[in-house]
This record gives sequence, structure tokens and C-alpha cells, in this order.
Amino acid sequence: LAITSRGVRVIEFNARFGDPETQVVLARLKTPLAGVLLRAATGTLADQEPLAWRDEAAVTVVVASHNYPGTPRTGDPIEGLAEVAERDAPHAYVLHAGTKRDGDRIVSAGGRVLSVTATGTDLTQARERAYAAVGRIRLDGAQHRTDIARKAAEDAGSTGV
Repeated sequence: LAITSRGVRVIEFNARFGDPETQVVLARLKTPLAGVLLRAATGTLADQEPLAWRDEAAVTVVVASHNYPGTPRTGDPIEGLAEVAERDAPHAYVLHAGTKRDGDRIVSAGGRVLSVTATGTDLTQARERAYAAVGRIRLDGAQHRTDIARKAAEDAGSTGV
């Protein structure tokens, strides 16, 4: 979605599990996804109860490798993942996209390396948690956007929503 002078507009619809746009939505899904997928696969989706959603807000930030979106550098060790799991769970977690094991290490293996998803009582808290978790991750040459959900959080704060 994009907020334009004409209001909210759909610019792209992503539904793959690897898309950050899907990951952030699934963070709020309360209904067990496995049951929904089973019903879809067996043709009984019409029997599915309405989906239940958490009231929390969610934010997902992608951590990309050096030189992304050009030719990404791969093979760089990723550190700090255990820190996120220990210090930020259950409100923030890391989803692997462009990673692989190299012995005992996790290393970059693509452009979009990780997605960090966090939840909170509002967008401001979810955003703070996501960026705190991103800050614990160490990947040489990593890059990430710093503006994810900023405007929406500011707008929500100014209206008291």
C-alpha cells in the first residue's frame, strides 16, 4: 500500500512467505496457519472459521548484504542472532532468507539476508523493537532501511490512534 494525495492505494500485492509484506501480516495472525493451509489444500477452506488477529502492531525490517540490490557479496559471517533470540523474544524474531550454514557459522548467501519482525502495542513500540533487534545483528557491509513504519507511527501518534 502507498499513502498518496488521493488516499491509500494498492501498488503491489505480495503473498509469498518470503516477502516482508507477508511476514509482517503473519506476525499478527492468531489463527494457526497450518490449519488454514490444510483446509486450502483439501478444498475445505469454506469451512474455516473467520481468521483471528492479534491487536498488536507489527514491523518487519529487511537486512540486506553488501552491494544489494546489485551483485550481493556472499559468505560473510552473521553474528548476533542468538542475542536477538535471547534478548528480544517473544516480541522480535529473525527470519532467514539469504543465509546458509558454513560449518558452525551462519553466513550470507544472497541479497535479502534476513528479515527482523517485531510486535508491540502500537507501531512506535513495534518499530523500536524491530530496530533494536536489527542493531544486535552484525554482518559486514549490511544495509537496511531506517524509515520503515516511521511516517505511519508518527501519524498514529499525532492522532492518538
